[in-house]
Amino acid sequence: MARPFPTPAFRVPGNGTRRPPALAGLAGLLLMGLVAAGCEQPRAHGDQTAIIVAAETELWYSIEDEFRTQMEPPIQTVRQERPFRVTPVDPDVESGWGQLRRFRQLVLVGSTDTPWMEDALGKVSGPVPAAPALLELENVWARGQRVWILLVPDDDPGQAVTDLAGTILETMDAQFREFVRTRQFVSGRDTLLADSLATNVGFSMTLPNVYRYTVEDSVFRFRNDNPSPRELIREIAVTWIEPAPAEDPTQEELEAWRMGLAAEYYVDPQELDLTVVTFEPISVNGIQGVEFQSAWRSLPDAWPAGGPFMVRALRCPEQDRMYLMDGWVYAPEREKYEYVLQLQNILNTFRCHP
Repeated sequence: MARPFPTPAFRVPGNGTRRPPALAGLAGLLLMGLVAAGCEQPRAHGDQTAIIVAAETELWYSIEDEFRTQMEPPIQTVRQERPFRVTPVDPDVESGWGQLRRFRQLVLVGSTDTPWMEDALGKVSGPVPAAPALLELENVWARGQRVWILLVPDDDPGQAVTDLAGTILETMDAQFREFVRTRQFVSGRDTLLADSLATNVGFSMTLPNVYRYTVEDSVFRFRNDNPSPRELIREIAVTWIEPAPAEDPTQEELEAWRMGLAAEYYVDPQELDLTVVTFEPISVNGIQGVEFQSAWRSLPDAWPAGGPFMVRALRCPEQDRMYLMDGWVYAPEREKYEYVLQLQNILNTFRCHP
């Protein structure tokens, strides 16, 4: 039986961080053009979070602030992290444009008479629309490439960015999330473990086969420290309170619970770094509860370490249980967004089995 919450004094939850904003509506024409990859094309390079933006220098200066606002919204990990990295380039003056245009993700900003956009516009099926408009193409200069053409009017290019760039972000983020999910489960889904948990314990989660688990005092810990715990750790702990308390826990109660969990069950004790905090209601597969997201760090006398974590408290009324789960990441010198998404993907598979 898991221990009940401690009862510390009430404290107002910390301020949350901005999540990706509601995306602006489509105010121009969105066309989809699918270009078959030719055998002679090189493979696209660059990672999934790199975006090359091609625009004439003067135009870029006029739209940069709005473009970055739309395409680089802050995401909470340990601090505020950008999910995508925007690199502007002016093909008229950049000698390396021939290589840069082979990146995996490109955004071309300009008008139909911009010379270096001719190759891409020539791939459009059907007539090219007037600005403002957004077109999406595949495999223009390389295999595995996606190219967006953002046609902007000369008199108000900033408004076109405001209206249309959010659509690019929405598509990119959906594609990145699918990329993370696919790569995360490349080892396969551990359906045997999920079935065993459902039958014998009363809850289930779907984890990649590479995770191993231990059980101690009704605390189930699932861990993946491949390729080495010195380089990367993803761990999730699940336990429960029975009977379930009448009210959802406060942020301070979850802080105290996580501190106790880390002190007793984790290999290395952790403390909280509450510089950036999110505390909000959540619903997972119809199960209601709250989520608390922030960062952990090692104790002052230990080797410096830290990373993001998310704690969830979910109610299963049919069992009269409140499940508590903590997912955390250790990924030194790496961007954390992908690993936060991995935790979310696993935690979002949680189900009660009365």
